[in-house]
Amino acid sequence: MIEQPGHAALAPLTTLRVGGPAERLVTVSDARELVEACLAVWGAEEPLLVLGGGSNVLVSDDGFAGTVVHVASRGVELIEAGPADAPGTVRLRVQAGEPWDDLVAFTVSNGLSGMEALSGIPGSTGASPVQNIGAYGQEVAAVIVGLELLDAETGELQWLTARELEFGYRTSALKTTRPGVVVSVEFRLHRAGSDALALGLPIEYAQLADALGVKQGDRVALGAVREAVLRLRGSKGMVLDPADPDSVSAGSFFTNPIVSESFARTIPSEAPRWVTETPATLDAPEVYAVKLSAAWLIEHSGLGRGFALPGSRAAISSKHTLALVNTGGATAEQIAELARFVQWRVQSEFGVSLAPEPTFIGFGD
Repeated sequence: MIEQPGHAALAPLTTLRVGGPAERLVTVSDARELVEACLAVWGAEEPLLVLGGGSNVLVSDDGFAGTVVHVASRGVELIEAGPADAPGTVRLRVQAGEPWDDLVAFTVSNGLSGMEALSGIPGSTGASPVQNIGAYGQEVAAVIVGLELLDAETGELQWLTARELEFGYRTSALKTTRPGVVVSVEFRLHRAGSDALALGLPIEYAQLADALGVKQGDRVALGAVREAVLRLRGSKGMVLDPADPDSVSAGSFFTNPIVSESFARTIPSEAPRWVTETPATLDAPEVYAVKLSAAWLIEHSGLGRGFALPGSRAAISSKHTLALVNTGGATAEQIAELARFVQWRVQSEFGVSLAPEPTFIGFGD
């Protein structure tokens, strides 16, 4: 455990590279240290911020008035399959601080399918279930068995099953009703083979199928899927790359809004949309929930790639309108100001409220 008291810099620990200092920074290297550090802060009744890869937070310029626990625990363990596991599946127990893309690379190289389309997503494994990360037709909820949580209310370690995590679109009970700190996560994957040449799950996402030159529903080698996803994400500035200024971001800054079918009819017909569910209700059997493209709404509200407010170092990515980037020397307030402006433009043009994906730290209510 490494402690840095007194105004420790947080900006270098976030992918946006902004944010003021923490009063105290503690870096933990294993599960035991993680639990001990969090319990000590809670016991002292001090504010606590747990920081993993720093890819989904916007820390204010004032920083954090409390202790930041930086999770650097590592480890991927193959464990015995449970009695309810189907033949051909394996389980992995992964420590919370394991970098997410390192985990995906491990599964692909070992012929384990289920998360290959989630390649290139920055951040830590412990953060992945909090917002139910997803991309190119896959969601982490589909492969999580459960996780070990240090409960913020009781201070005890608890095992939560996937059902108890109440996964939804970019959300989970960890964001709403079950506050705590993820210590480790257990996954169930398919043993497709012994290496990256093994075939992955059927390709469900049209853009990925096009990039691979196959039809939706076809199966492709795990390594090829990973390479295609990394190329797609890289073309949008969504892979961390020191040589790419567009990657100094929090990834997708807004979630795709979900609206009613009737409201979706008010949006121009050329706007991309996807039916997400059909509620089984007797009084409204034809009511649908429709997901809209936040990127399309932003671009067609008049805010194109590279847009920046006058005098600001925060901008919309030059590669993808869904990402807000620090072009160099931006402040957290400049990024927050741009986010509010984007929300206002989309609300004014289409009547749609965009919800930010990153957690705002130190901005007040």
